[in-house]
Amino acid sequence: MNRKVYTKAEDFHAQNAALGTALPFSDDVSVLRTPLAVGSRTIPNRLACQAMEGCDGTAGGSPDALTARRYDRFAQGGAGLIWFEATSVMKEGRANPRQLYIHDGNVDDFRRQVAHIKETALKTNGIEPLVIMQATHSGRYSKPDGTPAPLIAYNNPIFEKDHPIAPERVVTDAYLDRVGEALVHGAQLAERAGFDGVDIKACHRYLNSELLSAYNRPGKYGGSLENRTRLLRESIAGAKAICGKDFIVSSRLNVYDGFPYPYGFGVKPDGSTEFDPTEPVWLLRELRKLGVELLNITMGNPYFNPHVNRPFVKGGYVADEHPLEGVARMLHGIAALKKEVPDMKLICSALTYLGVAAPNVLAGFIRDGGFDVGGFGRTIFAYPDFAKDILTNGAMDSKKICLCCSMCTEIMRAPGGTPGCVVRDRDIYLPLHKKLVGGK
Repeated sequence: MNRKVYTKAEDFHAQNAALGTALPFSDDVSVLRTPLAVGSRTIPNRLACQAMEGCDGTAGGSPDALTARRYDRFAQGGAGLIWFEATSVMKEGRANPRQLYIHDGNVDDFRRQVAHIKETALKTNGIEPLVIMQATHSGRYSKPDGTPAPLIAYNNPIFEKDHPIAPERVVTDAYLDRVGEALVHGAQLAERAGFDGVDIKACHRYLNSELLSAYNRPGKYGGSLENRTRLLRESIAGAKAICGKDFIVSSRLNVYDGFPYPYGFGVKPDGSTEFDPTEPVWLLRELRKLGVELLNITMGNPYFNPHVNRPFVKGGYVADEHPLEGVARMLHGIAALKKEVPDMKLICSALTYLGVAAPNVLAGFIRDGGFDVGGFGRTIFAYPDFAKDILTNGAMDSKKICLCCSMCTEIMRAPGGTPGCVVRDRDIYLPLHKKLVGGK
């Protein structure tokens, strides 16, 4: 069955019917132009740029030239929400030597970047997007000096197999206490830098996300659901206590890992890998009690099962499901959470594979109360003005859409790689791909 990204709506309709994925489709996408209130702030429209890491900061952690170029393109693109990429709050928690890293010494650099995003968007599109900073500790994917230096919550045989990570790399409860303090301080720095909010990142198997499945970890950060979610909940509570009342505190949250119990969150303890929303629903309700109003929902692990996280046409392996089935699991799963916690505003993921059908499917879900904002990830590398085209023309241009070819990921995984779209932004990123990956 054809796995290509949809360049025609009729191709989407045919596969949606053939696969029984039951994704809604609305010819009227005007709902995407409506604003959304989050506390005292307003997202001007229902389109978001997801946190797409560029690995192109300075050695000291500040935005650099390519960083500024990317955010200029995003700002000009018309999205009402820009989810600013993963920004480490601890030096040893950087995923690569050029990952952004906010600290007391470079807040002004971030302040200039945020101000420029808002000024550029206002000048270009007449709107000021909300900009939310993703505060992170990379955990098992930490590589601050260019060589792997994992800091893990527990050894996972799915990843480690017969080669467990050394015990000294399993973080202690005391270390996790310090991570929580750093995340709270990172939120404070983000507010000082002019961001509209902070995301206490808990997705894609980075440290906070890994703790969600630490069923067999001893101590106060493992075992029970209360313990496994402790770092996330207490970091969010601390950020809300120290930051102003108008500052948004949120999370990009993995609600399903795609691994069987006891190594995956969002599954039943019966060895299956089907999505079970029971624990995620509990967590959403607890976060709502803490005053969290907006969450950015995702699934899977881009390093291990990326077809769950971002369904692709071409990748490191051929998935045993059609990409549209992966999209459906993500979108229907998020809608199931919204049904259980209706007063939580949710941002979806996994829209890129839908191609030109993405605005219509998104509008259908928002119309039906499935979620509130559409988050576009790989799309923004390939097609940074996607939002402007949707809001102005009611459609995306088939000649601009992301092809889900995974070449941006190939650059990111290469040592020293700074990812971008090899196909649509070829002057910058095709030479990089040739140099680092050996592509033609």
